[in-house]
Amino acid sequence: MEYRKFKADSLFDGYQFLDPRMVLITDYKGKIIDIIQESEAGDNIQLFKGILSPGLINCHCHLELSHLKNVIPPHTGLINFLCEVVTKRNFDSSFIQQEISKAEKEMLENGTVAVGDISNTSDTEAVKRKSKIRWQNFVEVLSFTDEKAEENILHYKKIAQQLGVDHRTSLVPHAPYSVSTKSFQLLNELTKNKIISIHNQEHPAEDELFKTGGGDYLKLFKLFHINESPFPITGKSSIRSYLPYFNNNQTIFLIHNTYIPEEDIIWANNFATTNGLKLVYCFCVNANLYIENTIPQLLNFIKNDCNIVLGTDSYSSNWQLNITKEMKTIHTNFPTIPLETILKWATSNGAKALQWENELGSFEKGKKPGVVFINPDLTNSKKLL
Repeated sequence: MEYRKFKADSLFDGYQFLDPRMVLITDYKGKIIDIIQESEAGDNIQLFKGILSPGLINCHCHLELSHLKNVIPPHTGLINFLCEVVTKRNFDSSFIQQEISKAEKEMLENGTVAVGDISNTSDTEAVKRKSKIRWQNFVEVLSFTDEKAEENILHYKKIAQQLGVDHRTSLVPHAPYSVSTKSFQLLNELTKNKIISIHNQEHPAEDELFKTGGGDYLKLFKLFHINESPFPITGKSSIRSYLPYFNNNQTIFLIHNTYIPEEDIIWANNFATTNGLKLVYCFCVNANLYIENTIPQLLNFIKNDCNIVLGTDSYSSNWQLNITKEMKTIHTNFPTIPLETILKWATSNGAKALQWENELGSFEKGKKPGVVFINPDLTNSKKLL
């Protein structure tokens, strides 16, 4: 058997930095054989000035929106951004396919090995069928009223059937401000033991909607010919209003979390523990900067022992689809968070959250997690294997 041997200034195994004198040994198909001392590794060792890491895990993306690259300007604010996405989706299908293909290629080349991808349409099916990336499809249900709950879910079930031939696929709620009570109840039954996601507390108006029935989301509803909030006024924050709908052992990716107060983090974690749910907090910091020009208070999540992973969001809300760029932004804005911790979020945490930890996320014997070179200043990354 022929081997490949990799050594770098920093060798990160998915959990921690190892002694820099260690050498990673793989076969030519990428299976991890061992990690050994350089003195025992023999000849033909490839040397790198930077970080060697397992393949990167992007836990939140919208590949189908890749045609919106540079279409929506930065810093519009979330409500205006959502209105732009709703009104600017009608592009030529061949252009949409071209941009999806380019975005998938970009992610593969920068070392992404698995993606949790939002899919409201079947536009990405052809590219994913041929992709070397592993995909978890999240088919988002938008269903504003109870009257159309069953009809809407049937529509998204058909999309899930088209996407789920080659990749794991599940129905998920889009956001608290787009899913009715009955729709949540139906989704709870349809997602028993599954991994799901929901956009969570991206804007202060989300809590205002549930506390008072008013706020800026009414502007979005008017695009759907809805003149007032269709959701019950609970007097509580959004997460306290919708999380109790779930009680079927789901793993729930909470996406963005830009404006969640610490008391809601504490409440949500306690609720999940009591009710058999697993919460995963997914951050897409460059998208938060693109849309709102702000970043979640990550230290609050670390303080409360939250399970953290990273995503890029879409080309409608980011300058690139590169998890290394997300790590750099976090490292720059939160210099007290160890780089080792951030790398763990991008590798083994993501693999575990997507339930692919037996194959991805870390350099352990028998796995094929991919091998990625990351520039020492976190400006870029490149797939090696």
